[in-house]
Amino acid sequence: MSGTFWHQPVLLQEVIEALTPRSGGLYVDGTMGGAGHSRAILAASAPDGRLIAIDQDDEAIAAGSLVLASFAERTRIVKANFAQLQQVVQEVGWGAPQGILLDIGVSSHQLDEPERGFSYMQDAPLDMRMDRSQPFSARELVNSYDAAQLTEIIYKYGEEKWAKRIAQMIVEARKQEPLERTSQLVRAVKAAIPQGAREKDQHPAKRTFQAIRIAVNDELAVLERAIEAAASALAPGGRLAVITFHSLEDRIVKDRFRLLATDCICPPKTPICICGHKASVRLVNRKPIIPTDEEIEANPRARSAKLRVAEKL
Repeated sequence: MSGTFWHQPVLLQEVIEALTPRSGGLYVDGTMGGAGHSRAILAASAPDGRLIAIDQDDEAIAAGSLVLASFAERTRIVKANFAQLQQVVQEVGWGAPQGILLDIGVSSHQLDEPERGFSYMQDAPLDMRMDRSQPFSARELVNSYDAAQLTEIIYKYGEEKWAKRIAQMIVEARKQEPLERTSQLVRAVKAAIPQGAREKDQHPAKRTFQAIRIAVNDELAVLERAIEAAASALAPGGRLAVITFHSLEDRIVKDRFRLLATDCICPPKTPICICGHKASVRLVNRKPIIPTDEEIEANPRARSAKLRVAEKL
């Protein structure tokens, strides 16, 4: 493991208030990362609250085991994708959780560790895999997808208006040599976006890197499956808290929560309900909880964080 895996937990107090961990309860951190949230949940549920901590990153698993070592007797750390949450809970066999946390997105460590290839600020191999045992990386994506596929990914997942030009520039650049490093991808993006059209205070490659990372890890589809799995796994009265960091993620959480909180989902003009859909959660907060000015000042990466909470019926 290179360096020390760390991730400054965002909205920490707000998460604890949402989940209200208590002694004797079972909780799941579906995205352990640096284990900051996990440690706080275990501390708040002393002396005998239990936690299942899940992550797909080997470095997070190793580091989290150290951070949570003093809680080892009431903790299970499992390497898995959080979409497998329900299966993990069943296999651990501790019963239904009273609270589940999903902290979506890339960790501070993954961004800051150059060799992971997540950052457009440092030259590194093009990787971006959250689970490095998976074969498909950013390198395979940018060198094998055609211009139309690249355009769709960069526009859809990066909300980048220059997606078509960027995709064409990537295709042109790789004709000269394969794109192996983040710096090559950054150069292609910069060449595609006119100097005068670049947004102030935002790196021109930010949206493209976000898009490729999401595609490599299939993040949005995984998020949808994870919300369904978490809602199913919860005990009645248990809460699901989800932290997101950009609009695409937040929209999925908002829409999925709204669907889970709705009884009938038949088309509006259907005379009687034929869908049989029943609400399985209630929305705890209609609007997302956001960080305080003090937290943003202390941790600028918290700026775009949003927390939504639902309670199992």
